[in-house]
Amino acid sequence: MLIPRWCRIQAFRYGFTLMIRLSRERACQIAVTAQLLDAQRPRDIVGAISRLGFVQLDPTAAVARSEHLVLWTRLGNKFDPAELNRLIFQERVLFEHRAFIYAAADYPLYRASRNLPQDAYAWHRSVTNWVTANAAFRKYILAQLKARSAIRSRDLEDRAQVPWRSSGWTHDRNVSQMLEFLSARGEVAISRREGSERFWDLAERVLPLHLPPIAADAAKRTLAERRLRSLGIARPKVVGAVGTPAEVEGVPGPWVIHPDLVTKRFKGRTALLSPFDRLIYDRDRALALFGFDYKLEIYVPEAKRRWGYYVLPVLNGDRLVAKADTKAERKAGTLTVPALHMEASATKDDVDAARGELKILADWLKLDRVAIKRTIRNR
Repeated sequence: MLIPRWCRIQAFRYGFTLMIRLSRERACQIAVTAQLLDAQRPRDIVGAISRLGFVQLDPTAAVARSEHLVLWTRLGNKFDPAELNRLIFQERVLFEHRAFIYAAADYPLYRASRNLPQDAYAWHRSVTNWVTANAAFRKYILAQLKARSAIRSRDLEDRAQVPWRSSGWTHDRNVSQMLEFLSARGEVAISRREGSERFWDLAERVLPLHLPPIAADAAKRTLAERRLRSLGIARPKVVGAVGTPAEVEGVPGPWVIHPDLVTKRFKGRTALLSPFDRLIYDRDRALALFGFDYKLEIYVPEAKRRWGYYVLPVLNGDRLVAKADTKAERKAGTLTVPALHMEASATKDDVDAARGELKILADWLKLDRVAIKRTIRNR
């Protein structure tokens, strides 16, 4: 492998395995590039989701829904949430499943490998026993969907013979739990949404079940490779036996990187990240590579929050430079930033870049102005 000097990496043999030695800076560049956060933006929504693997849904809209923020960050102000809905619920080139959005073309991979992580619980013994005990209830729901097509959970009768027991909010929510479990098992699916309300239908009417099947082993391998491609660099335990072994200067422990990204030139840009963005979702990885300490504090009592209710990390080039506590006040036409927390290493250019990106976000949200109340230098 020919390694250009500008990459600041070293390749050497470790036994019979090629090992890549990276500077931390280069490791961060690979991670940013893999997540489509470099200067080369994806062309469209489907292409972005296909490369990312999935986009997580979250209804919290202090600024905008998370899935909208993630796609806006990649595509820029041309991103239109209405187009995303059309691609999912009309053209069906995307599909929603258990609070994630996937490319429909990838459905055979997930179906073959049962590799949708949020589905694992649906095959747990307690769930299987509950669904079996409520066989007549399940049959009723499927019959209603077949006869009436897309319907809401509240339009179905609770005919559970055995109620669902839980110490949490799902306790005795028998209709919604049965729909969730049947969705996880591939029997029903979300057909459309009206706001945050979901309409359910038989999976055969929604999901691309007609696509040719894929062998389970091949599907698992492909998904592992794609997961690494979307992360760029990861711990081996996260992606499995794929990628090229790597060491990162100053960061203990093994890594693997996707070989296609090793020598790709990097040109950065500024980006505001959703709290659920996969660049920072893994807190340990973000801290190890970027030196960035971050936690979503929506569920933290206000008095104990360090940064704020809905805080957007700020990426500038290959560095995470700030945390912007942000709220869209639509009636006032203002994107309010109670605090812009700059990292200790941030420069004046980083401050200007963060402010500039907040203005671009306000423009996309059709807000007239940005009000930054405080700029704080973290120690």
